[in-house]
Amino acid sequence: MLEKSPRLKRVQVVAIAFLMLAGIVNYLDRSTLSIANHSVTQELGLSASQMGLLLSAFSFAYAFSQLPIGAMLDRFGARVMLGLGMFVWSVAQLFGGLVTNLQQFLAARIALGIGEAPQFPAGAKVVSEWFAQRERGKPTGIFVTSSTIGPALAPPILTVLLLNFGWRNMFVIMGVLGIAVSIGWYIVYRNRRDVQLEPQELAHLTEGEPAQRAERNMSFAEWRGLFGRATTWGMIFGFMGVIYMVWLYLTWLPAYLEHERHLTIAKTGWIVTIPYLAGTLGMLSSGFIADGLMARGVAPIRSRKWPICSGLIGGALFTVPAAFTPNLTLAIVYLSAAMFFVNMASGAAWALVSVAAPRHMVASLGSIQNFGGYFGGSFAPFITGLVVDKTHSFVNAFLISAGVAFAAALVYMFVVRAPIEDTQEQAAPVPVV
Repeated sequence: MLEKSPRLKRVQVVAIAFLMLAGIVNYLDRSTLSIANHSVTQELGLSASQMGLLLSAFSFAYAFSQLPIGAMLDRFGARVMLGLGMFVWSVAQLFGGLVTNLQQFLAARIALGIGEAPQFPAGAKVVSEWFAQRERGKPTGIFVTSSTIGPALAPPILTVLLLNFGWRNMFVIMGVLGIAVSIGWYIVYRNRRDVQLEPQELAHLTEGEPAQRAERNMSFAEWRGLFGRATTWGMIFGFMGVIYMVWLYLTWLPAYLEHERHLTIAKTGWIVTIPYLAGTLGMLSSGFIADGLMARGVAPIRSRKWPICSGLIGGALFTVPAAFTPNLTLAIVYLSAAMFFVNMASGAAWALVSVAAPRHMVASLGSIQNFGGYFGGSFAPFITGLVVDKTHSFVNAFLISAGVAFAAALVYMFVVRAPIEDTQEQAAPVPVV
């Protein structure tokens, strides 16, 4: 094992810290509408189905933006694409506080989805550039915890802003914060190809893989070829189950606690943090489990796949009793367990991206996976809204989510089997000696 230089350690810490900060702001911004659900519904006169459409508008835009974003990240790098994305989503968030009707809010949510699209593919890209293959699980697990830390912080922080300044000013404040973070990222971060590495640093980063892969740009033929691989399709359909359950909880959990469990807005703001703290532990555990399995000789794909399958099955099993128990305490316990497992699956899915493809294709594969996840997950808020309108209960919505998660576990288990090879390397002619 090659020693890591102090400069490389510093770059890694700064990169992961900024990815964490950006991810937390990302999820705070996603959560604003969920926290302000009741207030927005009253002021704009929206039904549950219309609110579900508004919540889904973000995720559909986010999903379809993934396809070009991955290729753009592999071409232009995370510094420009994530910095620009943060700026766009923050301006959209700010505009959300100025809307006067459903149509304007839909436009703001669509722009928010487009702007947030680079966040997690960029994180996968950064980890693949600045960490050796054998150590990518832990930093991936750390930076993706922002997707649970953000929602855990969102209820108390956003509820305080909502109650003291109103929902419109809450949106504006969060937009200004995001603009500041986007400027900081662009000033501080550098793509690996823009840094002159020492030989020992390059040797450390490329340990276990051909060094010539690292700096090559991906061709359109390679991007198109990803769709011809079973592993890609397994990751697309499997991640749908992960994001369906994650997005259901993110968008409707506060409303569920208010309407189904009859909690006040203030109590909901604090109690809802408990499941998200459990989700953070699940997310963190995913990277350590994945790297631990790999260190014990488990193949890279399997070391990531088994935590995904276990997490999806666990999330489904604990969602079912959460739907039926009449006891609030037990409901929170079951929801927390479900969040732990489904977020373990989510973290391992992003760790899978960094070992399932060559370095120059990681952002593209990650964005394709994210497209599938959020295309399928986008139906969760809308379907939940329809179910609640029809049944006046969240029970059937939770059961649907459990079924989707279990089906996704089967997809990962039987379809995701082999890493995606570098076809250009394979096709390269053998020199004649």
